[in-house]
Amino acid sequence: MKKVHSDVIQFRGSHYDFGYMQGEMVKDSLTVKNREKQWKVRKPRFSVEAEEVKQAIFPFAPGIWDELLGLQAALEWPMERVLMEFGGYRLDYVHSGCSIMTGDHYLIRNYDYHPKTYEGRYVLYQPTDQGYATIGPSQRVTGRMDGMNEKGLAIGYNFMHRKKPGDGFICCMIGRMIIESCANVTEAVAMLQEIPHRHSFSYVVYDQSGETYIVETSPRDVKVRQSNFCTNHFEIMKHENRNHLVDSERRLTAMKGQQEHIAKAYDAFRLMNDVDKGVFSKLYGSWAGTIHTSAYLPRDMKAWIALGGNQEPTSFHFANWLDGQDINLDRIIGDVDTDIPFVHMNEGAHWSQNRK
Repeated sequence: MKKVHSDVIQFRGSHYDFGYMQGEMVKDSLTVKNREKQWKVRKPRFSVEAEEVKQAIFPFAPGIWDELLGLQAALEWPMERVLMEFGGYRLDYVHSGCSIMTGDHYLIRNYDYHPKTYEGRYVLYQPTDQGYATIGPSQRVTGRMDGMNEKGLAIGYNFMHRKKPGDGFICCMIGRMIIESCANVTEAVAMLQEIPHRHSFSYVVYDQSGETYIVETSPRDVKVRQSNFCTNHFEIMKHENRNHLVDSERRLTAMKGQQEHIAKAYDAFRLMNDVDKGVFSKLYGSWAGTIHTSAYLPRDMKAWIALGGNQEPTSFHFANWLDGQDINLDRIIGDVDTDIPFVHMNEGAHWSQNRK
């Protein structure tokens, strides 16, 4: 069992200033040092051109480009390196798990991935230049693993496969662009149909209307359906699915089979976070262990998160924060049942060391 933390980061201001602040924070961090060594093992097979990324981002969330410029100024790196680390465009993504369920004004999500990728940042950002205020855990600094915005739009995503990648954005940057730019599920679905996708994922969007849409995406096609449950296989674009779906189907069956016992959001949270309910995963070495369980309550404008299993959620009153009340918490603490090092906490969290 490993004691794990996520830093709570709060910022109100322009995207450029937000990027600069984050660049100062990560400049000498273990995350950056470990990822420098990760790149030596997993070398990119292409270059990322700054103008290409700028033109790709601008139609959807132009403020994020300013954030990248702020990062570059603070880090004093070549822009190409900033984009490889934080641009979220044309990068590779390794397989993962993840389960999502929605219900009476909640979206609950298990984020299942590898500890060597988890950067331990929970971010509240209120832009003063453009875009909606957002809350959620970050991935690659600028991206979001899941999240909610000031309009009550929540999003999570589930990996399908990375066969035949296209020129497009990876999942965490898409998640960020959706909650930064869309006010509701209708706008989110429309943007997901327009965004170029690097890999194949299902995006689950939910808002204060209580409507849930699952958008099945690949570099080749996008389909939309409605359901309250999603794991790691497509229901419409079945031809895009991986061959081995046993674990994905098992988790989906576990959620559906226990829905009659779910009366409120906390019940759903327990179903997802308790290790004996059939949804929580300990497959950390296989890139599919549950690192956090997050919850978004659009009607109440609250967000919950817990690191590891059998945990009580840390609660954030997002509405109060939007009114100017800062969160009086520096870190979220949890316990994760693994010995694998975390990229933000441990030296040696790179692929040249014990490749678990």
